[in-house]
Amino acid sequence: MTSNGTLVVGAVSYDPKVVDIWEGFKAWFGNHDLSLDYILYSNYERLVESLIDGQVDVAWNSPLAWVRARRLAAAAGLSVRAIAMRDTDCDLRSVIVALPDGEIDHPSDLKGRTVAVGAPDSPQATLLPLAALGASGLHPNDDFTVRVFDVLGGKHGDHVGGERDAARALVAGEVDATCLLMANKKLFESEGLFEPAGVSVIASTEPFDHCNFTVTSAAPAGLVEEFQRLLLGMSYDDPETRPLFDLEGLRRWVPARTSGYEQLERAVDELGFYDDSGRIAAAGYSY
Repeated sequence: MTSNGTLVVGAVSYDPKVVDIWEGFKAWFGNHDLSLDYILYSNYERLVESLIDGQVDVAWNSPLAWVRARRLAAAAGLSVRAIAMRDTDCDLRSVIVALPDGEIDHPSDLKGRTVAVGAPDSPQATLLPLAALGASGLHPNDDFTVRVFDVLGGKHGDHVGGERDAARALVAGEVDATCLLMANKKLFESEGLFEPAGVSVIASTEPFDHCNFTVTSAAPAGLVEEFQRLLLGMSYDDPETRPLFDLEGLRRWVPARTSGYEQLERAVDELGFYDDSGRIAAAGYSY
């Protein structure tokens, strides 16, 4: 693992604001007597591999990255644990939406149709909703055509670009339904991409959780414990941290839980994204 009394955190640079976020966190933790540095990666696959190899002590993981980290760690004789997440990471839902023209009101109406999804590695806009449709008896590429909007592979859908393009395709009449995060449906409505009452929800996933800070059993325990303590003690009322919270999209850090990833674990297996050892199994996946 890393040494010299500095905790090294890895994250994925899915947006220019990520640099501002981690520069701010590095300064804040330094002012609270914890030496922290960070490494930014272009994709979660490399980040997770670096976590398991000990090149970083803590990974700011997507939900899909958590699934891979858990599997890779087990294959390497390690274990992982999640130590914190945002309040906004809990109990999310993805939805499948269609135009409210009366042609598609239920999942069964999608048989023989075209469904748009986001990036192939997006839990929220691809893996979870496709698995939900599968559970309803509709199998991707057998019962309906999947049109993938592959934007910035390796970032696990954090960029939202593919999700937004899939939404545009629905509005343009190029597809019959679109998969997206419920929160992004509301975002696209506020942006004017969807008109008010412009789309109808025809199906929904069960609640799931999003990102977490992940550490392995080989991480420096004392530094990790202090990082967790300081992180959970951060306050939105602190003028120094509020801008960072706003950029990162939270009001408070909360202790992590892992029960919210069970649905994604099943989706990964059903859709063949990773194997049991965390190796990438998805054909043609590029990151």
